[in-house]
Amino acid sequence: MKSQSSTLLAEVRSFRQNHPDVRYVDLIALDIPGHFYGKRYPVEMLEKVAAGSPLKLPQNAVLLGAQGGLFKIGDYCFNDGDPDANRRLVPGTLKPVNWESQPLGQMLITSDGTEAPIEFEPREVLAKVLERLQHQGIHPVVAFELEFYLFDKQLENGLPQFARDPLSGDADDQPNLHIERLSRFSDVLEDIAQTAKDQGIDITVITAEIGPGQFEINFGHCDDGLRAADWAALFCRSTRGVALKQGYRASFMAKPYLQFPGSGMHVHVSLYDAAGNNLLAAHQQQPLRHAVAGCLELLPHCMPIFSPNHNAFRRLGGTVNAATRASWGFEDRDACVRIPESDPRNLRIEHRLASADANPYLVLAAILVGLEHGLEAKREPIAPLNEDRNSGTDFPVEMLDAVRAMQQQPVLRDKLGAEFVDVYCENKRQDHLAFQQEIHAREYRWFL
Repeated sequence: MKSQSSTLLAEVRSFRQNHPDVRYVDLIALDIPGHFYGKRYPVEMLEKVAAGSPLKLPQNAVLLGAQGGLFKIGDYCFNDGDPDANRRLVPGTLKPVNWESQPLGQMLITSDGTEAPIEFEPREVLAKVLERLQHQGIHPVVAFELEFYLFDKQLENGLPQFARDPLSGDADDQPNLHIERLSRFSDVLEDIAQTAKDQGIDITVITAEIGPGQFEINFGHCDDGLRAADWAALFCRSTRGVALKQGYRASFMAKPYLQFPGSGMHVHVSLYDAAGNNLLAAHQQQPLRHAVAGCLELLPHCMPIFSPNHNAFRRLGGTVNAATRASWGFEDRDACVRIPESDPRNLRIEHRLASADANPYLVLAAILVGLEHGLEAKREPIAPLNEDRNSGTDFPVEMLDAVRAMQQQPVLRDKLGAEFVDVYCENKRQDHLAFQQEIHAREYRWFL
């Protein structure tokens, strides 16, 4: 603890020395729906926290719904007195923020690693999964890919408008994969990429996707699963901020246009032993097949994580590369679990089902639990799509069905934690019911 305090203190002092104009730092963490919550601390108070002073925030902040409200979940929120819970600073995450009008810093906080971690905090859920795998001698290497759309900064009657081509001034309303789009939007994309790098995120490839104003940015492969998920979470925050600064609106919404492709969160995962051997490649890749089988078995029960809201279910079975059934295949982007072509050292799965607005900590935790379950059960997977284009198993495509499928799944309750599963499912159920409590204009047009 003393060593960690001295490291944090050195980090804060170095930050203050390098950024003397920064007076405040946002201490932030991701809640269940994938939004950041936290507090804005004077930088001198942050130094005291780094030196060991308590850092407490309401425990129930993790339980906020998509619109920020609290739901009654068991004894939480309304019967527990809204207690505080300890958080800690995440070393290495104190960085400057360049998209605000005033100089500012930000730093991740978490309950994992404290004396009483919050069982349903997303980062703690992932931390427990990674710790268990490490005790088994399994070391994941992870890389996220995130798709997003750029829109015009101003909404029209609450609806998103196509981003305007900076050169022509016209709406970028043509779906394409042309490299010229990267050139036309180079200013905002370069700012997004550089800001991410300034946050410590390993940005690699930038791609113009098929949807108008749609892009994908890939991150480097990381041997620390928590850091990989941190990168994905922080990237979403910085990208939205930079886009607004540049006159756009960036969104990771799963399906903003019905007629164009949705935005996904693709996760590459390989597994290594302590000596650096790829566990999936051993014994003629038999562990790979077992891992795939485990992922596919649990996938229908993880849909509230992979598709965390009403809109995310609209993405499934969409126009391009969005699966309608739990499936796998070699070099097949129609599959939920794709096996990219690689040498044995880099053999991995690419999990393609999650929407871009899913919680990256929980998505990675669910994928790892699927892999772990498959390696333990040692079952053969169904036929890959390369052999049978009709191969696959059904998964729920509505939230309430998905919640029921998740809540009673024994493997998930064991490996993700029963308390987390119950809290998460009730949060999603109530969020979905709250979303339904509004009559839209179309309903009057059809039924009045």
